[in-house]
Amino acid sequence: MPAMKLSHLPGIAGFILFVGVALFAPLLSPHAPDQVIGIAWDQPSMLAPLGTDNLGRDLLSRLIWGTRTSLSVTMVTALVAFIIGTTLGFIAGVMGGWLDQLISRVNDVVMAIPTLILALVVLATLPKSLGVIILVLGLLEATRILRVARALATDIAAMEFIDVARMRGERLGWILLREILPNALPILIAEFALRFVFILLFLSALSFLGLGIQPPTADWGGLARDNKDGILFGIWAALLPGAAIALLALCINTLADWLLGANTRAWGARAHD
Repeated sequence: MPAMKLSHLPGIAGFILFVGVALFAPLLSPHAPDQVIGIAWDQPSMLAPLGTDNLGRDLLSRLIWGTRTSLSVTMVTALVAFIIGTTLGFIAGVMGGWLDQLISRVNDVVMAIPTLILALVVLATLPKSLGVIILVLGLLEATRILRVARALATDIAAMEFIDVARMRGERLGWILLREILPNALPILIAEFALRFVFILLFLSALSFLGLGIQPPTADWGGLARDNKDGILFGIWAALLPGAAIALLALCINTLADWLLGANTRAWGARAHD
């Protein structure tokens, strides 16, 4: 078990709490997420501890279900982005030559277009299903990961143990999985945490603009969009998903810092041995 500093405990406990809320949403939610239980933007009560939203639905229940939706979609999107970006980046960094140039130039062209504008254009023309949203966001975020993975693979591929593996006749897949990936993993862990937060913000922004997760499905961006007009009347319902995003970002950064330090110490000890 990696050593854990006292400063890591709140962030890790917070992350576990968010995951627990997402996993046990049906048990924790007092009401169904679409059930109307009162008037719009009603005050907190025993029936609705956080009050109601713009349609009279329980705000706490929608926030709980929104946690499950936002975290699950963000996690799947981050995994898709990392599988695509890391694979292409490693291949470009190890193989070099025309294949590296092709992958890098295509990646540069996509990155030259503002990500939000490109996502808005693409999603405006495609069905707004969860699969389409995950694929579009995953491909867009994979361009950032690709550059990091390529830089790591290029540096690692120049080391002697890679030449030894090639002389042994090891295949490309073996070199990528057994030599490149373990040595690049500490930085990729930190990059995964960073990309997770960016994807969460990106997804929430698209939902806020009406091109992300569609109603009546509850998610943090949609919750902010539905209740944004309440701010004019002193209703703070729209601020809850923003606070949740900020807290989750802090928790994930703390978790990544702990894992990065643990992995760095472990591989440092292995190299010393």
